[in-house]
Parts: sequence; structure tokens; C-alpha cells
Amino acid sequence: MKKQTKAYIFALTAILSWSTVATAFKIALEGMDYIHLLAISSTVAMFFFSLFLFFKGDLISAIKRPKPELIHSAFLGFLNPFLYYFILLKAYSLLSAQLALSLNYIWPITLVLLSIPLLKQKIGLKSIACILLSFVGVIVIANKGSITSIETSNSWGIILALGSSIIWALFWIYNTKDSREDLNKLFLNFLFGAIYSIIALVILGQFSFPDLKSLSAAVYIGLVECGIAYIFWLKAMKLSESTDKIGNLVFLSPFISLFLIHLFIGETIYLSTWIGLSIIVIGIILQKISIKN
Repeated sequence: MKKQTKAYIFALTAILSWSTVATAFKIALEGMDYIHLLAISSTVAMFFFSLFLFFKGDLISAIKRPKPELIHSAFLGFLNPFLYYFILLKAYSLLSAQLALSLNYIWPITLVLLSIPLLKQKIGLKSIACILLSFVGVIVIANKGSITSIETSNSWGIILALGSSIIWALFWIYNTKDSREDLNKLFLNFLFGAIYSIIALVILGQFSFPDLKSLSAAVYIGLVECGIAYIFWLKAMKLSESTDKIGNLVFLSPFISLFLIHLFIGETIYLSTWIGLSIIVIGIILQKISIKN
């Protein structure tokens, strides 16, 4: 089998795994609050990466890092998984899965906007037009098709879903500046993230043992979405002749997610959600093209 074919297989497997997450979030949140879900999934992911590195023989070297690197990992772990999922899961607890999913997907545009002050990048008028187009998609989704009146039932949930994209974009920017090996970084991020999450659970949560269905969904999120999918994606990136060949496949994920949300949760997917999400994705793709040109 050709390396590029293997890259596509690994990439599509990762994308299909990520596409199940919105559904898994909602299933888990039926039997526990968002803080419990964060603590369980982060801890599971941390153990997954620790076992993965242990069998590779890299666990000790991943832990024994210079103090500045550990401090940096503590900062990154605070951004993601802790703060990012803390905000995102709260949004999922307040909104429908389709709405939280679609609004969170604005993060590539948020990344571009934050790159201006943080990375000193300049964007042209074409990029600005593409960004505005994506925000039209956000309005269409949030207002269920209306662009002149507010139809949203939970404004706080909308703010949280959009705010989570800012946290993810910040994490992405600071993470790209870190040249350490990806798996080691992921392990330390989830190690610190799990610690923060458990502390938050002790301070803010009211512990109760979830039912088996919700617990299974939480474990699945930590194992698959936060763990295995990342391993597959990193493998695809290494095998691919060009990152663009697999990078554009991620745009399949939100549409697959909507189908799974309808199939397993039973949400009626609004036409405005399909249209708004399509507008967001088109804006992101056009913005990427404008940068290359």
C-alpha cells in the first residue's frame, strides 16, 4: 500500500472519530454535569498517552523535562484540555448539539484574527471578506435562518460556544511555537489538564456516580477523541506527501457530525444549520486560498 493511501486511511479514521464527539458529548451529559465529564475524559486521555509512551519507552523522558518546559506545558494544559473543554462542554449542556458544534467550528477564522496581534501577521481585503462571510454563517445558524432578528433561545450558550473557539485558537498559536515532540506535549498537556479538572471537580462539582451509558461515553471521549484520533492524525501527517492533501479532509467532519447527531440523538437538523455551516466552511476554504495566493 502506498504511503499516501495509508495517510488517507489514518486521516479519515481520525476525522470519523472526531465526527462522533458531539454525539458522545450529549450522551455523556445526560447522566453527568460538564465538570464530571471534563475530569473523566481528561484523566482517561492522560492514562492513554502515558501507556502509549510507556510501551514506546519514552514515558520517563517525557516526564523528566527542564522546568521551563514543564511550566510551558502547565500553561498549554490549562488552555487545552482544561479551559477549552470547560467552556465547550458547558456550551453543549446549554445548547443543542448541532448549534454548539457549528458555532465552535468558527475556530479557524478566530485563529486568523488572533494571528494578527500575536504572530504579527497581515491579512488582505480578500481574507477580511472571507472572515465576514463565515460570520454570516454564524448568524444564520444562531438565529435559525434569520439575519435580521434574534431567534436564539440561550445567548449565554452561544457566547460560550464561540468563546471556546478563541481558547482553541490561542492554544494552537502557542503550541505551534513549541518544537517538542508532539506525543510528549500531548501527554504533559493532558497530565496538567487532568490535574486542573480534578481540582475544579472538587471545588465546583458535586460528585455523583454517573450511569453506565454516560460513563461509557465519557471514557470514549477521553480514549478516542482526545487520544486515539490524535495518534492517527499525527501518523497521517507524517505519511502524507503534503499536509494539504489530508488537511482539507477535516471539512467533512462537521457535516458527518450533523448526520450522526440526527441518527443517534434524534435532533432535527435545521436547514439553516446546514446552510450556515456550509457558509462558514466556504469562508474558511476561500480564506485559505486567499492566503496562498
